[in-house]
Amino acid sequence: MTKSPLSKLVAEQRRRQAGPLITAAIAAAVVGAGSTALLGLSGWFITGAALAGVAGLAAAQAFNVLLPSATIRLLAILRTVARYGERLQGHAAALDALAAIRPRLFAALAAAPPREALAISRGEAAARLVQDVDAVETRFVRLSAPWGAGAGVGMAVALAALAGIGPALAILVAVAAHLVLARILTRRLSAPAGAAIQAAAGELKEALAAFAAAAPELRVYGAEGPALDRIAMLGDRLDALKVRAARAQGILGLSEGALTGIAVAAVLALAAPASAPLAALAALAAVMAVEAAAPIARAFDQDGAAEAAGERLDALLRHAPQDTPPTKAGRPALRLQGQELPPGARLALTGPTGSGKTTRLEQLLGLRPAPTGAFALDGEDGANLPPAALRPAFAYAPQDAALLAGTVRENLKLAAPTATDETLWAALDDAALADRVRALPQGLDAWVGEAGERLSGGERRRLSLARALLRDAPWLLLDEPTEGLDPATEAQVVARLDARLRRTGQGLVLVSHRKAPLTLCEQAVAVETVSRPVGSVISRPMIEPAKP
Repeated sequence: MTKSPLSKLVAEQRRRQAGPLITAAIAAAVVGAGSTALLGLSGWFITGAALAGVAGLAAAQAFNVLLPSATIRLLAILRTVARYGERLQGHAAALDALAAIRPRLFAALAAAPPREALAISRGEAAARLVQDVDAVETRFVRLSAPWGAGAGVGMAVALAALAGIGPALAILVAVAAHLVLARILTRRLSAPAGAAIQAAAGELKEALAAFAAAAPELRVYGAEGPALDRIAMLGDRLDALKVRAARAQGILGLSEGALTGIAVAAVLALAAPASAPLAALAALAAVMAVEAAAPIARAFDQDGAAEAAGERLDALLRHAPQDTPPTKAGRPALRLQGQELPPGARLALTGPTGSGKTTRLEQLLGLRPAPTGAFALDGEDGANLPPAALRPAFAYAPQDAALLAGTVRENLKLAAPTATDETLWAALDDAALADRVRALPQGLDAWVGEAGERLSGGERRRLSLARALLRDAPWLLLDEPTEGLDPATEAQVVARLDARLRRTGQGLVLVSHRKAPLTLCEQAVAVETVSRPVGSVISRPMIEPAKP
Protein backbone atom coordinates (compact mmCIF):
# COMPACT_ATOMS: atom_id res chain seq x y z
CA MET A 1 0.00 0.00 0.00
CA THR A 2 1.39 3.40 -1.02
CA LYS A 3 2.17 5.72 1.85
CA SER A 4 0.49 9.12 1.97
CA PRO A 5 2.71 12.23 1.59
CA LEU A 6 2.32 13.01 5.28
CA SER A 7 3.23 9.44 6.28
CA LYS A 8 6.37 9.66 4.14
CA LEU A 9 7.28 12.99 5.71
CA VAL A 10 6.70 11.67 9.23
CA ALA A 11 8.77 8.55 8.44
CA GLU A 12 11.57 10.75 7.12
CA GLN A 13 11.56 12.84 10.29
CA ARG A 14 11.54 9.69 12.43
CA ARG A 15 14.73 8.58 10.71
CA ARG A 16 16.31 11.97 11.23
CA GLN A 17 15.30 12.08 14.88
CA ALA A 18 16.25 8.44 15.53
CA GLY A 19 18.76 9.29 18.25
CA PRO A 20 16.45 11.37 20.49
CA LEU A 21 13.55 8.99 19.85
CA ILE A 22 15.56 5.93 20.89
CA THR A 23 16.73 7.76 24.01
CA ALA A 24 13.13 8.72 24.80
CA ALA A 25 11.99 5.12 24.29
CA ILE A 26 14.68 3.77 26.63
CA ALA A 27 13.81 6.40 29.22
CA ALA A 28 10.10 5.56 28.88
CA ALA A 29 10.87 1.88 29.48
CA VAL A 30 12.84 2.78 32.60
CA VAL A 31 9.94 4.96 33.80
CA GLY A 32 7.38 2.20 33.20
CA ALA A 33 9.39 -0.56 34.84
CA GLY A 34 10.64 1.68 37.66
CA SER A 35 7.18 3.03 38.53
CA THR A 36 5.69 -0.45 38.72
CA ALA A 37 8.58 -1.82 40.74
CA LEU A 38 8.47 1.19 43.06
CA LEU A 39 4.79 0.82 43.90
CA GLY A 40 4.92 -2.98 44.15
CA LEU A 41 7.97 -2.94 46.40
CA SER A 42 6.41 -0.20 48.52
CA GLY A 43 3.31 -2.35 49.04
CA TRP A 44 5.39 -5.38 49.97
CA PHE A 45 7.57 -3.31 52.33
CA ILE A 46 4.70 -1.60 54.15
CA THR A 47 2.75 -4.84 54.55
CA GLY A 48 5.80 -6.83 55.65
CA ALA A 49 6.86 -4.14 58.12
CA ALA A 50 3.35 -4.01 59.59
CA LEU A 51 3.21 -7.78 60.01
CA ALA A 52 6.68 -7.82 61.56
CA GLY A 53 5.60 -5.17 64.02
CA VAL A 54 2.50 -7.12 64.98
CA ALA A 55 4.53 -10.34 65.38
CA GLY A 56 6.57 -8.85 68.19
CA LEU A 57 9.89 -7.27 69.01
CA ALA A 58 12.00 -10.18 67.80
CA ALA A 59 10.35 -10.24 64.38
CA ALA A 60 10.61 -6.47 64.10
CA GLN A 61 14.32 -6.59 64.93
CA ALA A 62 14.88 -9.30 62.31
CA PHE A 63 13.01 -7.45 59.54
CA ASN A 64 15.45 -5.85 57.07
CA VAL A 65 14.37 -2.22 56.78
CA LEU A 66 17.46 -0.68 55.22
CA LEU A 67 17.69 -2.64 51.95
CA PRO A 68 14.04 -2.22 50.83
CA SER A 69 13.95 1.45 51.81
CA ALA A 70 17.21 2.16 49.96
CA THR A 71 15.87 0.34 46.89
CA ILE A 72 12.65 2.38 47.03
CA ARG A 73 14.62 5.63 47.11
CA LEU A 74 16.81 4.46 44.24
CA LEU A 75 13.74 3.61 42.14
CA ALA A 76 12.14 6.98 42.93
CA ILE A 77 15.25 8.88 41.81
CA LEU A 78 15.67 6.68 38.73
CA ARG A 79 12.03 7.20 37.73
CA THR A 80 12.28 10.99 38.11
CA VAL A 81 15.46 11.26 36.05
CA ALA A 82 14.14 8.91 33.35
CA ARG A 83 10.82 10.78 33.11
CA TYR A 84 12.69 14.07 32.64
CA GLY A 85 14.87 12.49 29.96
CA GLU A 86 11.87 11.04 28.16
CA ARG A 87 10.04 14.38 28.07
CA LEU A 88 13.17 16.27 27.08
CA GLN A 89 14.20 13.95 24.25
CA GLY A 90 10.68 13.13 23.04
CA HIS A 91 9.54 16.74 22.82
CA ALA A 92 12.86 17.86 21.35
CA ALA A 93 12.42 15.31 18.55
CA ALA A 94 8.79 16.38 18.04
CA LEU A 95 9.63 20.09 17.88
CA ASP A 96 12.54 19.52 15.50
CA ALA A 97 10.24 17.46 13.28
CA LEU A 98 7.56 20.16 13.31
CA ALA A 99 10.17 22.76 12.41
CA ALA A 100 10.86 20.70 9.28
CA ILE A 101 7.24 19.85 8.48
CA ARG A 102 5.84 23.40 8.55
CA PRO A 103 8.23 24.83 5.91
CA ARG A 104 7.60 21.76 3.75
CA LEU A 105 3.86 22.35 4.06
CA PHE A 106 4.23 26.03 3.17
CA ALA A 107 6.36 25.10 0.16
CA ALA A 108 3.70 22.60 -0.95
CA LEU A 109 1.02 25.27 -0.55
CA ALA A 110 3.05 27.64 -2.72
CA ALA A 111 3.55 24.88 -5.31
CA ALA A 112 -0.16 24.04 -5.51
CA PRO A 113 -1.95 24.83 -8.77
CA PRO A 114 -3.41 28.36 -8.78
CA ARG A 115 -6.99 27.09 -8.60
CA GLU A 116 -6.26 25.24 -5.37
CA ALA A 117 -3.91 27.78 -3.80
CA LEU A 118 -6.26 30.71 -4.41
CA ALA A 119 -9.19 28.75 -3.04
CA ILE A 120 -7.55 28.45 0.41
CA SER A 121 -8.27 31.44 2.61
CA ARG A 122 -5.68 32.93 4.95
CA GLY A 123 -7.53 31.63 7.98
CA GLU A 124 -7.74 28.11 6.57
CA ALA A 125 -4.06 28.14 5.60
CA ALA A 126 -3.13 29.31 9.10
CA ALA A 127 -5.29 26.57 10.64
CA ARG A 128 -3.51 23.92 8.60
CA LEU A 129 -0.04 25.29 9.30
CA VAL A 130 -0.63 25.56 13.04
CA GLN A 131 -3.57 23.50 14.26
CA ASP A 132 -3.29 20.50 11.94
CA VAL A 133 0.49 20.27 12.26
CA ASP A 134 0.18 20.42 16.05
CA ALA A 135 -2.14 17.42 15.87
CA VAL A 136 0.59 15.54 14.04
CA GLU A 137 2.96 16.30 16.94
CA THR A 138 1.26 13.56 18.93
CA ARG A 139 2.69 11.01 16.49
CA PHE A 140 6.15 11.89 17.75
CA VAL A 141 5.44 12.54 21.41
CA ARG A 142 3.69 9.19 21.83
CA LEU A 143 6.30 7.11 19.98
CA SER A 144 7.87 6.21 23.32
CA ALA A 145 4.51 5.27 24.89
CA PRO A 146 4.50 1.60 23.75
CA TRP A 147 7.97 1.09 25.24
CA GLY A 148 6.91 2.52 28.58
CA ALA A 149 3.67 0.54 28.56
CA GLY A 150 5.43 -2.69 27.65
CA ALA A 151 8.06 -2.28 30.35
CA GLY A 152 5.45 -1.37 32.96
CA VAL A 153 3.19 -4.31 32.15
CA GLY A 154 6.16 -6.69 31.93
CA MET A 155 7.43 -5.62 35.34
CA ALA A 156 3.92 -5.97 36.80
CA VAL A 157 3.57 -9.51 35.47
CA ALA A 158 7.03 -10.43 36.82
CA LEU A 159 6.20 -9.08 40.28
CA ALA A 160 2.78 -10.75 40.35
CA ALA A 161 4.35 -14.05 39.35
CA LEU A 162 6.11 -14.04 42.75
CA ALA A 163 2.66 -14.63 44.24
CA GLY A 164 1.74 -17.28 41.66
CA ILE A 165 0.95 -17.77 38.00
CA GLY A 166 -2.73 -16.90 38.54
CA PRO A 167 -2.16 -13.25 39.56
CA ALA A 168 0.23 -12.80 36.62
CA LEU A 169 -2.34 -14.12 34.13
CA ALA A 170 -5.05 -11.96 35.70
CA ILE A 171 -2.95 -8.85 35.07
CA LEU A 172 -2.41 -9.78 31.43
CA VAL A 173 -6.17 -10.34 30.95
CA ALA A 174 -6.97 -7.00 32.63
CA VAL A 175 -4.52 -5.08 30.42
CA ALA A 176 -5.82 -6.76 27.25
CA ALA A 177 -9.42 -6.00 28.24
CA HIS A 178 -8.49 -2.39 28.96
CA LEU A 179 -6.91 -1.88 25.53
CA VAL A 180 -9.74 -3.61 23.65
CA LEU A 181 -12.41 -1.66 25.51
CA ALA A 182 -10.50 1.60 25.04
CA ARG A 183 -10.23 0.97 21.30
CA ILE A 184 -13.96 0.29 21.00
CA LEU A 185 -14.98 3.32 23.05
CA THR A 186 -12.63 5.73 21.29
CA ARG A 187 -13.71 4.58 17.83
CA ARG A 188 -17.36 5.08 18.68
CA LEU A 189 -17.12 8.19 20.85
CA SER A 190 -13.78 10.03 20.95
CA ALA A 191 -12.49 9.65 17.41
CA PRO A 192 -15.56 11.17 15.66
CA ALA A 193 -15.60 14.02 18.18
CA GLY A 194 -11.86 14.64 17.71
CA ALA A 195 -12.18 14.82 13.94
CA ALA A 196 -15.16 17.16 14.22
CA ILE A 197 -13.28 19.37 16.68
CA GLN A 198 -10.39 19.77 14.23
CA ALA A 199 -12.77 20.85 11.46
CA ALA A 200 -14.83 23.14 13.70
CA ALA A 201 -11.74 24.82 15.18
CA GLY A 202 -10.37 25.45 11.70
CA GLU A 203 -13.66 26.99 10.57
CA LEU A 204 -13.78 29.23 13.64
CA LYS A 205 -10.21 30.43 13.05
CA GLU A 206 -11.01 31.11 9.42
CA ALA A 207 -14.06 33.19 10.34
CA LEU A 208 -12.16 35.10 13.02
CA ALA A 209 -9.36 35.95 10.57
CA ALA A 210 -11.86 37.13 7.96
CA PHE A 211 -13.86 39.26 10.39
CA ALA A 212 -10.74 40.73 11.97
CA ALA A 213 -9.55 41.88 8.55
CA ALA A 214 -12.95 43.41 7.81
CA ALA A 215 -13.43 44.94 11.27
CA PRO A 216 -13.51 48.62 10.11
CA GLU A 217 -16.12 47.90 7.43
CA LEU A 218 -18.20 45.87 9.87
CA ARG A 219 -18.26 48.82 12.28
CA VAL A 220 -19.03 51.39 9.60
CA TYR A 221 -21.94 49.43 8.17
CA GLY A 222 -23.25 48.25 11.51
CA ALA A 223 -22.71 44.61 10.59
CA GLU A 224 -20.94 43.66 13.81
CA GLY A 225 -24.06 41.94 15.12
CA PRO A 226 -24.35 39.33 12.35
CA ALA A 227 -20.57 38.80 12.45
CA LEU A 228 -20.62 38.24 16.20
CA ASP A 229 -23.60 35.94 15.85
CA ARG A 230 -21.69 33.90 13.28
CA ILE A 231 -18.63 33.66 15.53
CA ALA A 232 -20.80 32.80 18.53
CA MET A 233 -22.52 30.06 16.55
CA LEU A 234 -19.20 28.55 15.47
CA GLY A 235 -17.86 28.87 19.02
CA ASP A 236 -20.93 27.18 20.49
CA ARG A 237 -20.60 24.33 18.03
CA LEU A 238 -16.93 23.89 18.95
CA ASP A 239 -17.77 23.97 22.66
CA ALA A 240 -20.49 21.35 22.18
CA LEU A 241 -18.02 19.09 20.42
CA LYS A 242 -15.48 19.57 23.20
CA VAL A 243 -18.13 18.65 25.77
CA ARG A 244 -18.88 15.56 23.72
CA ALA A 245 -15.18 14.68 23.65
CA ALA A 246 -14.84 15.30 27.40
CA ARG A 247 -17.82 13.04 28.05
CA ALA A 248 -16.18 10.33 25.98
CA GLN A 249 -12.95 10.74 27.95
CA GLY A 250 -14.95 10.49 31.16
CA ILE A 251 -16.49 7.21 30.03
CA LEU A 252 -13.02 5.97 29.11
CA GLY A 253 -11.69 6.95 32.55
CA LEU A 254 -14.64 5.27 34.24
CA SER A 255 -13.98 2.02 32.36
CA GLU A 256 -10.30 2.22 33.29
CA GLY A 257 -11.17 2.66 36.97
CA ALA A 258 -13.65 -0.22 36.89
CA LEU A 259 -11.14 -2.54 35.23
CA THR A 260 -8.50 -1.56 37.77
CA GLY A 261 -10.84 -2.47 40.63
CA ILE A 262 -11.77 -5.78 39.06
CA ALA A 263 -8.10 -6.58 38.37
CA VAL A 264 -7.06 -5.83 41.96
CA ALA A 265 -9.88 -7.95 43.38
CA ALA A 266 -9.01 -10.86 41.09
CA VAL A 267 -5.30 -10.65 41.85
CA LEU A 268 -5.90 -10.53 45.61
CA ALA A 269 -8.17 -13.56 45.40
CA LEU A 270 -5.68 -15.53 43.31
CA ALA A 271 -2.71 -14.44 45.48
CA ALA A 272 -4.44 -15.42 48.74
CA PRO A 273 -2.41 -18.66 49.14
CA ALA A 274 0.79 -16.62 49.10
CA SER A 275 1.95 -14.39 51.94
CA ALA A 276 0.18 -11.08 52.64
CA PRO A 277 3.19 -8.96 51.54
CA LEU A 278 3.34 -10.78 48.19
CA ALA A 279 -0.42 -10.39 47.75
CA ALA A 280 -0.09 -6.64 48.38
CA LEU A 281 2.81 -6.50 45.90
CA ALA A 282 0.74 -8.30 43.23
CA ALA A 283 -2.33 -6.08 43.82
CA LEU A 284 -0.36 -2.85 43.44
CA ALA A 285 1.41 -4.30 40.40
CA ALA A 286 -2.05 -4.81 38.85
CA VAL A 287 -2.87 -1.13 39.46
CA MET A 288 0.37 -0.04 37.78
CA ALA A 289 -0.13 -2.43 34.85
CA VAL A 290 -3.48 -0.86 33.94
CA GLU A 291 -2.00 2.62 34.47
CA ALA A 292 1.01 1.78 32.29
CA ALA A 293 -1.34 0.87 29.43
CA ALA A 294 -3.25 4.17 29.82
CA PRO A 295 -0.99 6.15 27.37
CA ILE A 296 -1.88 3.64 24.66
CA ALA A 297 -5.57 4.15 25.39
CA ARG A 298 -5.09 7.93 25.27
CA ALA A 299 -3.33 7.54 21.93
CA PHE A 300 -6.47 5.82 20.61
CA ASP A 301 -8.40 8.87 21.86
CA GLN A 302 -6.20 11.22 19.80
CA ASP A 303 -6.42 9.19 16.61
CA GLY A 304 -9.56 10.95 15.35
CA ALA A 305 -8.02 14.42 15.48
CA ALA A 306 -4.71 13.20 14.06
CA GLU A 307 -6.38 11.35 11.17
CA ALA A 308 -8.58 14.33 10.27
CA ALA A 309 -5.56 16.62 10.34
CA GLY A 310 -3.58 14.14 8.28
CA GLU A 311 -6.21 14.03 5.53
CA ARG A 312 -6.20 17.83 5.21
CA LEU A 313 -2.41 18.00 5.21
CA ASP A 314 -2.14 15.22 2.64
CA ALA A 315 -4.34 17.29 0.31
CA LEU A 316 -1.61 19.95 0.29
CA LEU A 317 1.54 17.87 0.62
CA ARG A 318 0.85 16.01 -2.61
CA HIS A 319 2.14 19.11 -4.42
CA ALA A 320 5.90 18.87 -4.49
CA PRO A 321 7.86 22.13 -4.79
CA GLN A 322 9.43 22.53 -8.20
CA ASP A 323 13.11 23.16 -8.63
CA THR A 324 13.83 26.53 -10.19
CA PRO A 325 15.27 25.91 -13.66
CA PRO A 326 18.57 27.58 -14.46
CA THR A 327 18.09 31.16 -15.55
CA LYS A 328 18.94 31.80 -19.17
CA ALA A 329 21.70 34.26 -19.85
CA GLY A 330 20.58 37.69 -20.97
CA ARG A 331 17.15 39.28 -20.79
CA PRO A 332 14.21 37.42 -22.33
CA ALA A 333 11.88 39.01 -24.85
CA LEU A 334 8.17 39.06 -24.13
CA ARG A 335 5.16 38.69 -26.41
CA LEU A 336 2.00 40.02 -24.81
CA GLN A 337 -1.35 41.11 -26.23
CA GLY A 338 0.00 40.65 -29.73
CA GLN A 339 2.96 42.95 -29.06
CA GLU A 340 6.56 41.83 -29.48
CA LEU A 341 8.46 43.42 -26.62
CA PRO A 342 12.26 43.35 -26.74
CA PRO A 343 14.21 43.55 -23.47
CA GLY A 344 13.78 46.97 -21.86
CA ALA A 345 10.50 47.78 -23.64
CA ARG A 346 7.65 49.45 -21.79
CA LEU A 347 4.02 48.50 -22.31
CA ALA A 348 0.86 49.82 -20.65
CA LEU A 349 -2.21 47.60 -20.38
CA THR A 350 -5.37 49.66 -20.51
CA GLY A 351 -9.05 48.89 -20.43
CA PRO A 352 -12.11 49.30 -18.25
CA THR A 353 -12.27 47.95 -14.74
CA GLY A 354 -12.87 44.22 -14.77
CA SER A 355 -11.48 43.66 -18.25
CA GLY A 356 -8.73 41.42 -16.87
CA LYS A 357 -5.60 43.55 -16.74
CA THR A 358 -4.61 42.27 -13.30
CA THR A 359 -5.48 38.73 -14.34
CA ARG A 360 -3.06 39.05 -17.25
CA LEU A 361 -0.25 40.08 -14.90
CA GLU A 362 -1.04 37.16 -12.61
CA GLN A 363 -0.89 34.82 -15.60
CA LEU A 364 2.61 36.11 -16.40
CA LEU A 365 3.64 35.16 -12.86
CA GLY A 366 2.00 31.75 -12.89
CA LEU A 367 -0.48 32.81 -10.22
CA ARG A 368 -3.31 31.92 -12.58
CA PRO A 369 -3.40 29.43 -15.45
CA ALA A 370 -2.83 31.08 -18.81
CA PRO A 371 -4.64 30.00 -21.98
CA THR A 372 -2.59 28.98 -24.98
CA GLY A 373 -1.23 31.99 -26.82
CA ALA A 374 -1.88 34.49 -24.03
CA PHE A 375 1.82 35.39 -23.87
CA ALA A 376 5.26 34.02 -24.69
CA LEU A 377 8.60 34.35 -22.92
CA ASP A 378 11.63 34.12 -25.19
CA GLY A 379 9.44 32.49 -27.82
CA GLU A 380 8.02 29.81 -25.51
CA ASP A 381 4.28 29.77 -24.93
CA GLY A 382 3.57 30.78 -21.35
CA ALA A 383 0.83 28.14 -21.06
CA ASN A 384 3.54 25.48 -21.31
CA LEU A 385 5.91 27.03 -18.77
CA PRO A 386 5.74 26.13 -15.06
CA PRO A 387 5.61 28.95 -12.51
CA ALA A 388 9.19 28.17 -11.48
CA ALA A 389 10.32 29.06 -15.02
CA LEU A 390 8.24 32.24 -15.21
CA ARG A 391 8.83 33.96 -11.90
CA PRO A 392 12.59 34.62 -12.18
CA ALA A 393 11.80 36.87 -15.17
CA PHE A 394 9.49 39.23 -13.27
CA ALA A 395 9.40 41.58 -10.31
CA TYR A 396 5.89 42.44 -9.17
CA ALA A 397 4.14 45.18 -7.22
CA PRO A 398 0.48 44.12 -6.97
CA GLN A 399 -2.53 46.38 -6.74
CA ASP A 400 -3.24 45.20 -3.19
CA ALA A 401 0.09 45.52 -1.44
CA ALA A 402 0.58 42.61 0.97
CA LEU A 403 2.96 43.40 3.82
CA LEU A 404 4.23 41.21 6.59
CA ALA A 405 3.74 41.98 10.26
CA GLY A 406 7.38 42.97 10.62
CA THR A 407 9.83 45.78 10.01
CA VAL A 408 10.49 47.85 6.91
CA ARG A 409 13.73 45.96 6.43
CA GLU A 410 12.03 42.53 6.70
CA ASN A 411 9.38 43.49 4.16
CA LEU A 412 11.96 44.75 1.69
CA LYS A 413 14.24 41.75 2.05
CA LEU A 414 11.51 39.41 0.85
CA ALA A 415 12.64 40.40 -2.64
CA ALA A 416 16.37 40.53 -1.93
CA PRO A 417 17.45 38.66 1.22
CA THR A 418 21.11 39.63 0.84
CA ALA A 419 20.54 43.31 0.02
CA THR A 420 22.68 45.81 1.88
CA ASP A 421 21.27 48.81 3.71
CA GLU A 422 22.59 51.03 0.95
CA THR A 423 20.60 49.05 -1.63
CA LEU A 424 17.47 49.18 0.53
CA TRP A 425 17.70 52.94 0.90
CA ALA A 426 18.23 53.34 -2.86
CA ALA A 427 15.04 51.38 -3.58
CA LEU A 428 13.11 53.41 -1.01
CA ASP A 429 14.42 56.60 -2.57
CA ASP A 430 13.28 55.48 -6.04
CA ALA A 431 9.85 54.80 -4.55
CA ALA A 432 9.80 58.29 -2.94
CA LEU A 433 9.58 56.72 0.53
CA ALA A 434 13.11 57.15 1.88
CA ASP A 435 12.42 60.47 3.65
CA ARG A 436 9.38 59.02 5.40
CA VAL A 437 11.32 55.96 6.63
CA ARG A 438 14.27 58.11 7.78
CA ALA A 439 11.83 60.13 9.88
CA LEU A 440 10.78 57.00 11.78
CA PRO A 441 12.60 56.49 15.11
CA GLN A 442 13.91 53.04 14.11
CA GLY A 443 14.40 53.73 10.41
CA LEU A 444 14.62 50.47 8.48
CA ASP A 445 13.87 48.58 11.68
CA ALA A 446 10.57 50.40 12.25
CA TRP A 447 7.63 48.08 12.86
CA VAL A 448 4.96 48.43 10.18
CA GLY A 449 2.24 46.57 12.08
CA GLU A 450 -0.13 43.81 11.04
CA ALA A 451 -0.44 43.97 7.23
CA GLY A 452 1.33 47.35 7.37
CA GLU A 453 -1.45 49.00 9.35
CA ARG A 454 0.90 51.63 10.79
CA LEU A 455 1.46 52.99 7.31
CA SER A 456 -0.97 54.90 5.14
CA GLY A 457 -2.38 53.32 1.99
CA GLY A 458 0.00 55.30 -0.21
CA GLU A 459 2.97 54.39 1.98
CA ARG A 460 2.09 50.71 1.82
CA ARG A 461 1.86 50.94 -1.95
CA ARG A 462 5.26 52.64 -2.21
CA LEU A 463 6.85 50.11 0.16
CA SER A 464 5.53 47.36 -2.12
CA LEU A 465 6.98 49.24 -5.11
CA ALA A 466 10.37 49.55 -3.39
CA ARG A 467 10.32 45.82 -2.71
CA ALA A 468 9.67 45.10 -6.40
CA LEU A 469 12.50 47.43 -7.40
CA LEU A 470 14.91 45.38 -5.28
CA ARG A 471 14.35 42.23 -7.31
CA ASP A 472 16.90 41.84 -10.07
CA ALA A 473 14.49 40.68 -12.77
CA PRO A 474 14.40 41.56 -16.48
CA TRP A 475 10.77 42.73 -16.36
CA LEU A 476 8.93 44.89 -13.84
CA LEU A 477 5.18 44.34 -13.45
CA LEU A 478 3.34 47.22 -11.78
CA ASP A 479 -0.39 47.21 -11.03
CA GLU A 480 -1.73 50.70 -10.18
CA PRO A 481 1.57 51.78 -8.56
CA THR A 482 0.44 55.38 -7.88
CA GLU A 483 -3.15 54.78 -6.81
CA GLY A 484 -3.96 56.79 -3.67
CA LEU A 485 -1.02 59.20 -4.08
CA ASP A 486 -1.39 62.97 -4.28
CA PRO A 487 -0.32 64.56 -7.61
CA ALA A 488 3.03 65.86 -6.26
CA THR A 489 4.06 62.50 -4.79
CA GLU A 490 2.82 60.71 -7.90
CA ALA A 491 4.94 62.95 -10.13
CA GLN A 492 7.96 62.27 -7.93
CA VAL A 493 7.43 58.49 -8.09
CA VAL A 494 6.98 58.55 -11.88
CA ALA A 495 10.11 60.65 -12.43
CA ARG A 496 12.28 58.46 -10.22
CA LEU A 497 10.89 55.29 -11.74
CA ASP A 498 11.67 56.58 -15.23
CA ALA A 499 15.24 57.37 -14.19
CA ARG A 500 15.67 53.94 -12.65
CA LEU A 501 14.36 52.11 -15.73
CA ARG A 502 16.72 54.11 -17.96
CA ARG A 503 19.61 53.28 -15.66
CA THR A 504 18.91 49.54 -15.34
CA GLY A 505 17.43 48.78 -18.76
CA GLN A 506 14.62 46.87 -17.08
CA GLY A 507 11.42 46.30 -19.06
CA LEU A 508 8.03 47.43 -17.76
CA VAL A 509 4.47 46.16 -18.03
CA LEU A 510 2.17 48.67 -16.37
CA VAL A 511 -1.49 48.63 -15.41
CA SER A 512 -2.93 52.01 -14.46
CA HIS A 513 -5.99 54.19 -14.88
CA ARG A 514 -4.03 57.36 -14.12
CA LYS A 515 -2.42 59.50 -16.81
CA ALA A 516 0.88 60.27 -15.06
CA PRO A 517 2.29 56.72 -14.87
CA LEU A 518 1.11 55.98 -18.42
CA THR A 519 3.70 58.50 -19.65
CA LEU A 520 6.36 55.99 -18.69
CA CYS A 521 5.34 53.64 -21.48
CA GLU A 522 6.20 53.77 -25.14
CA GLN A 523 3.05 51.96 -26.18
CA ALA A 524 -0.31 50.99 -24.76
CA VAL A 525 -2.67 48.19 -25.65
CA ALA A 526 -6.25 47.65 -24.57
CA VAL A 527 -7.00 44.35 -22.85
CA GLU A 528 -10.07 42.55 -24.03
CA THR A 529 -12.11 40.89 -21.32
CA VAL A 530 -10.13 38.04 -19.80
CA SER A 531 -12.40 35.50 -18.16
CA ARG A 532 -11.18 33.90 -14.98
CA PRO A 533 -11.51 30.11 -14.89
CA VAL A 534 -14.51 28.84 -13.03
CA GLY A 535 -13.42 27.77 -9.56
CA SER A 536 -10.25 29.86 -9.57
CA VAL A 537 -11.44 31.51 -6.40
CA ILE A 538 -13.88 29.94 -3.99
CA SER A 539 -15.77 32.41 -1.87
CA ARG A 540 -17.64 31.41 1.23
CA PRO A 541 -20.42 33.46 2.77
CA MET A 542 -19.07 34.80 6.03
CA ILE A 543 -22.44 35.94 7.32
CA GLU A 544 -25.27 33.57 6.67
CA PRO A 545 -28.26 35.26 5.04
CA ALA A 546 -31.41 35.49 7.08
CA LYS A 547 -33.84 32.69 6.40
CA PRO A 548 -37.24 33.75 5.05
